[in-house]
Amino acid sequence: MAAATLALSASLPLPAEDGLKRYLRDIRRFPVLTVEEEYMLAKRLAEHGDVEAAHRLVTSHLRLVAKIAYGFKNYGLPMADLIAEGNIGLMRAVKKFEPERGFRLATYAMWWIKASITEHVLQSWSLVKIGTAAAQKKLFFNLKRMKQALGVSDQADLEPSHVKSIAEKLDVSQNDVVTMNRRLFGRDSSLNLPVRTDSDLERQDLLADEADDPEMLVAGRQERSQGLAWLKSGLAVLDERERHVIAERRLKDDPSTLEELAAHFGISRERVRQIEVKAFDKLKKAVLGSARALPAPTLPL
Repeated sequence: MAAATLALSASLPLPAEDGLKRYLRDIRRFPVLTVEEEYMLAKRLAEHGDVEAAHRLVTSHLRLVAKIAYGFKNYGLPMADLIAEGNIGLMRAVKKFEPERGFRLATYAMWWIKASITEHVLQSWSLVKIGTAAAQKKLFFNLKRMKQALGVSDQADLEPSHVKSIAEKLDVSQNDVVTMNRRLFGRDSSLNLPVRTDSDLERQDLLADEADDPEMLVAGRQERSQGLAWLKSGLAVLDERERHVIAERRLKDDPSTLEELAAHFGISRERVRQIEVKAFDKLKKAVLGSARALPAPTLPL
């Protein structure tokens, strides 16, 4: 299978920063597969290691990768690199795809594509010493959204009141917020640079259309529905106090503090933290078990 993966990689069109428009045009020539075609190709790959089947499965979803990669454009990394990393995630998804479970490949592959691109973004930003702790990751991927909610321009510095608000909501230090904002600000500006010194064309003009196509919209709805079903089954294994702690600490946009929950239950802050850790571990195991056991609904045609 490793040799097949190398052969497949070599046969794919390659995105280039100076030729993204051509690449996006080229990948549109690959046809979208029907449910039956996708199922038969996946079976051929799983049972016979058919490289041609893998090639058709991958190429029919290259547009999906480009669409997802475009959602990471504001992190200032070359779009060609984001697409290339997404393609790696797509190939991993194709290799592990099990059509008998009832999923369309697009729904399954979205998880792998996003994971591959996200990991690349974090590794690239770690070169400028951005942390990879859970709180830092949350800050990294939510700062832009929170600035928009506060009515602050992407390019603007944050006022002290904004810094304090964001730090409290994401449970990070105010210094972390200021530092992350400055780093993101420096990276974002590169998207507006002209392609050439004698041209008014900016790099962002070469990116794909931001609007979701019907396949992405349906896959997104399917992904959310599936995730909610697994989460619901996972929460059922928790007792009432554990469910309350998880809901307040992990499922709210504005999480409750350990101090607030300690006062609510009349226990110590450390005890709340222990309950949260234990409950979250139980939840993860239950969700993973549900993901393997629950029948997955199929996408509407």
